[in-house]
Order: sequence, then C-alpha cells, then structure tokens
Amino acid sequence: MMTSREAQIYQWITENPMISQEELAEKAGIKRSSAAVHISNLMKKGYILGKGYITNGPNYCTVIGGANMDIGGIPEESISDMDPADGKVIISQGGIARNIAHNMSMLGLNAKLITALGDDGYAHKIIERCDSAGVDTTDSLRSVENQTAIYTYIVDNGGKMRLAISDTHIYEKITPDFIKTKMDKINRGRLAVIDAGLPEETIYYIAENAAVPLFAETVSTKKGKNLLRVLNKLHTIAPTQIEAEELSGVKITDEFTVKRAASIILSKGVKNVFITFKEHGIFYANEWESGFLGALECNVVNDNGARDAIMAGLALAYIRHLPIKDAALVGRAAACIAVESEETINPHLSIAEISNRTKMEL
Repeated sequence: MMTSREAQIYQWITENPMISQEELAEKAGIKRSSAAVHISNLMKKGYILGKGYITNGPNYCTVIGGANMDIGGIPEESISDMDPADGKVIISQGGIARNIAHNMSMLGLNAKLITALGDDGYAHKIIERCDSAGVDTTDSLRSVENQTAIYTYIVDNGGKMRLAISDTHIYEKITPDFIKTKMDKINRGRLAVIDAGLPEETIYYIAENAAVPLFAETVSTKKGKNLLRVLNKLHTIAPTQIEAEELSGVKITDEFTVKRAASIILSKGVKNVFITFKEHGIFYANEWESGFLGALECNVVNDNGARDAIMAGLALAYIRHLPIKDAALVGRAAACIAVESEETINPHLSIAEISNRTKMEL
C-alpha cells in the first residue's frame, strides 16, 4: 500500500512521466535523495515499471458518493398544489456520484464509482446500468440492512425543478473505516470527485488522505456545509449561486458580489471555483483569472442532470490540461446538452458534441 507521500509522487508521475527527480523534489518540498527513495519504493511495490516512469495501473477517475433510483414526474400541463396532472413518470438510475461517473464515461474517461447499495432489485439495476456504461462499481459497499437510495422529483412543464425528496440513509454506511480500505485505489487514480451528501467525517477523512486532485459536488445548500472543513483541500468546486452564498457568506446580486464570493472561497484554499446560475451561465475564478460566461441557448426538457454533467466536463478539462476559461466552456456545454433530454443522463453527451458547441478540439 502506498503512503500518502508516495501517492502524491505517483500522481505527479502519472500526469507527467518525463518529470525529473529534481522537479518531484521541488514540488514535494523535499530533497532529491528523498524523492529517489520514494520512487524506489514505488518500483518495489510494482506501481512503477523501471526507468522512464512507466506506471503500472489503470488510468481512471474515482467518484465517491450517491447512487440511487430516480423516479421523476414530467407533466404535460401546468401543475397545481392539489390537482394531479397528466404526464410521464420516468424511472432511471441516478445519484450525484453515479451520474457524474456515467457522464465521465460518456466523455471517454474511465470512471470508478464507490457508493453504497442495498441487496435489492434497485441495486441490481444500478450495477447493470453502470456495467453497460463502462463504470466500475467493484469497490462499492453492499448492505443487506438498508434499501438502495431513492430520489423522487417533479419538474414543471417547462423542465424546471419544482420538488424533490431523497431517501439516502444508506450513505451513512460510507464511513471513514470503509473508505480507509479504498484510499490506495483512490490515490492511484487521476483525480477524485466527492459528493457533499457523504457523511461529514467521511468527507474529512478523504480530504485529509487524498493525494490526488479532489473535486467536490456541493449538492445543496444543506449538504454543501459538509465541505466547509475541507475547502483548503479541494481543487475544484462548482456550487450554484445559492450554495456559493452559503460557502462565502456573501449575497450574490451583481458582478461585484459574485467576484467577492468567489474570492472568499478561493481564500479558503480552493484552487478553482465555478459558480453556476439557473440558466446555466458560469462564473469561473482561480488565483490568476476570472470571468463570466453567459448561458448557451438550450432546449430545456429536464434540468435535473445539469450539474452532474458540469462536473464531468470539468474533470475532462482537467485531464486535458485546459485553462480555467476553457474548462468553464466545456462544463457549460455539458450542462446544455444534459438539459435537452428527458433522462437525467443525455445519451447524446459526447466529446464530439461538446467540441461542436465550444468550437474547441478536445
């Protein structure tokens, strides 16, 4: 098993196999001789195959968090509080982490999903769907004591979310003790994404022990508070306007206040902030630059999967070493594609379609 320092060095070597020992030592803040020792240990353990830093292991991204069944209602007419409306009920596999992993796979990234599932029909359907999408679930927890999580939502006839209820008690099984057994695999990936619906102590444990870039999906204003203790450990977050207000303590009303909110979040240690708005515009910021991208013109059918697609797009941008503005363009395009489908995961999401909408080669 890798130590945290070895995992950090392994990640840098994976990103740049031609990196020198001197560069590794400088990045780690250690002597070159110490870097050489860590490299030697990685070779003995089989993670590096000889000179040239040829790494031994799959090239994947890990997503840790929720997987559930989505039960959604899409009315054909305006809905009221008391009267039932004619429409469609769609049952599909969902969950923040599962959706992100599925979107990643559609964008050509190998995705490993670590979640908690019951021993029931819904769990079997989720695993089957992940398998068909190319998402690896072999490191997920299975519980005979809890049912698989269920997420129920209603959108209006314009595709906007009106109401949602989550039964996600099974995620309490994703404890620090469980994650401890998975950290080696997490740290062998290119990056890891956590969803804020995980138990707070589990989030803290992952953040303290992750040697890979850590992305976080804020999920909601309530769940987003689980990230407050670990903001200094996060590489990338993409909160909504309301969630960014909660994380920063700033009411966002104009260009000045959104810059102020992003600046405060960055000051807490996050490297990249993408604040998303209702019509899928994005404000992006890091230490060096910031800017706002207005919304793309989208045919909104169901906006339930927009933020999951954004996170997958940001992961793709990181893997492709894109600057922050281009990352925001990719995330925005992914969101626009996502909302144009009745399903939470738009089957037409692809690198080619994102390239078409961003006018960038990916």
